[in-house]
Amino acid sequence: MPHQDPTASAAPVKRGAEKRRPSFFWVLAALVLPLWSLGVKYRFHHAERMPQSGPLVLAPNHYSEIDPIVMGAAAWHLGRLPRFMAKASLFKNPVLGWFLRTSGQIPVERAGSRSHAALRAAEDLVEKGRMVIVYPEGSLTRDPDLWPMRGKTGAVRIALERGIPLVPAAHWGTQAIMPRYAKKLSFFPRKTVDVIVGEPVDLSAYEGRPLDQATMAAATDDLMDAIAALVGELRGETPPPERWDPTAHGQRETGRLDG
Repeated sequence: MPHQDPTASAAPVKRGAEKRRPSFFWVLAALVLPLWSLGVKYRFHHAERMPQSGPLVLAPNHYSEIDPIVMGAAAWHLGRLPRFMAKASLFKNPVLGWFLRTSGQIPVERAGSRSHAALRAAEDLVEKGRMVIVYPEGSLTRDPDLWPMRGKTGAVRIALERGIPLVPAAHWGTQAIMPRYAKKLSFFPRKTVDVIVGEPVDLSAYEGRPLDQATMAAATDDLMDAIAALVGELRGETPPPERWDPTAHGQRETGRLDG
């Protein structure tokens, strides 16, 4: 059961400057949100922490295939336009691919130069003062208890290279809509999803240092610890002291989302 926070609030539906400008997101919100709200109720914790303007990287946990829609709708309610780094394979679907491209989502290949191109595209977004949502785990968590697992460095790299806020976030309750690895959705009875926004991760210890693997790994560990703490706050539990490492358990990571 999620921890019952007396300060939690329903979806605030903020009208930030970014949302007031006409965009394709208006069409998506008008078409999708009324139907989505019939089956999903949001409960927000510390919504005031979401910056209403300027560039930032939002880094949430990831344990269900429906997470991008859950967090996309949450970001809209919180006053920002949701732009993701998403698996390139999703763009091959004619209908879904058209929506993804039209709404400015970024295709991410699994490896190679095209993967780096996705990072450059995300950095272009933040240079224009926009928010980009990056799943630092890269794929659905392999942790048996759905805690965040070991992270990849994409989110931290964008934040450090551009000197912008790296905001951790977490959600809990999505597994009632679509459990991990499931293919079917369940909206009735109506499901409640708790969403919490964290304080920006303090990256000051890494500023001015070479962005080598050691720096990236240490900063990413800080980010994943922050996300795990937020998940623990929602669950009313203490997260494990170390993040689950798929390679240490002989598991292959697929479906990269962080570039």
